[in-house]
Amino acid sequence: MAEGCKERKSSMKRAWITIGSFDGIHLGHQKIINNLVEGAKRTDVPSIVITFFPHPAAYIKKITDPYYLTSPEEKDRILSKLGVSSILTVHFNHCISRLSPRDFISSLHRQLKFSCLLVGYDFRLGADREGDLGRLEYLGNKMGFCVRAIAPLQHQSKPISSSIIRAALENGDLSTANTILGYPYSIEGLVVHGDGRGKHIGIPTANLSVWKKKLLPAKGVYAAFALINRRKFPTVVSIGFRPTFYEIAEQQTVEAHIINFSDQIYGMQIKLQFISRLRQEKKYTSVNELMEQIRKDISDAEEALTNDTTPTDISS
Repeated sequence: MAEGCKERKSSMKRAWITIGSFDGIHLGHQKIINNLVEGAKRTDVPSIVITFFPHPAAYIKKITDPYYLTSPEEKDRILSKLGVSSILTVHFNHCISRLSPRDFISSLHRQLKFSCLLVGYDFRLGADREGDLGRLEYLGNKMGFCVRAIAPLQHQSKPISSSIIRAALENGDLSTANTILGYPYSIEGLVVHGDGRGKHIGIPTANLSVWKKKLLPAKGVYAAFALINRRKFPTVVSIGFRPTFYEIAEQQTVEAHIINFSDQIYGMQIKLQFISRLRQEKKYTSVNELMEQIRKDISDAEEALTNDTTPTDISS
C-alpha cells in the first residue's frame, strides 16, 4: 500500500506510527509528531509518519484550485527535521478511499507490525470516515497495538487546523497563519524571465514559477525574506495581476524585489518566507505614482523585517 513498506519491514517492526495528511505541519501536527518521536525513542523503536498524496479532501472534493500549504517535498523535509525515522506516502485514490478502517489498518499492520498508533483528537480514517478513535481502539485491542489520542492546541478558543491557515492566507492574514504554523509561511520557485518592467523602471524583480497546487497568500504586497544559497535577504513581494500595466492579465505573478541585491539568479531555486502584508494590490494612474509607492513599500518592508519576531523556519 505504501511504497517502500515491504523493503523496510524488518527495520520498522514494533514502530510507533501516526497517520494523517499533515498539510502545513502546523503546531498541532508538531505536537503529535513530537510525542511520536519522543515515545519511539523511549521504547527504542522507529517513528513512522504515514501520510497521503493527493490530499484526501482535495481528491474527494475534486479541488483543482491551489490548495496545499506544503508540497510533498516540503512535508518530507519538515518531518525529517522533526526527527521522524521514516515517512511513507500513500497514493490516495478511489481504491484507498473506499477501504474500511479495518482493511486499511490490517494491511498496514501486516506490513509494519507497529506497536502504537498516535492520532489527533478528531482523527477519522477509512470509507465514510468511519474509523474514529473508538473504532481504532477496538482494532488495536484485536491486533495488538495501543492507540493514543493527542489533545488539540487552541487558537482563539478554537482547535488549530490547516483550514484556519488556508482561510488566513486567503485573507492575507500572515500573522494568524504564521502563529498557527509556528514558522513563516513560505513558497519556493524557480526564478524565470518576466516582461522586464521592473528592471526598466529601476526596481528589478525576480519572477518565481511556483508549484501550481501551492496556495499563495491573497493578492497584495508583502514583507518577506528571500533565501538564496543559504543566505537571507529582506524582500518586497508582489502577488497579483499588475493592474497598473495590464487591464486583463493572463495569469497571476509572484514578483520579488530583493532589497540591495544585484546578483544574477535566473534559473535558480529560491524560497520566500512571508512575514507580513503591507497593502492590497492597487492600480496606479502612472508609473511614477507606482514607483513612489514601491519606494514606500521597500521602507515599510525593511521596518517590518527589522522588527520581525516570527519563529525560526523549520521548513528550510
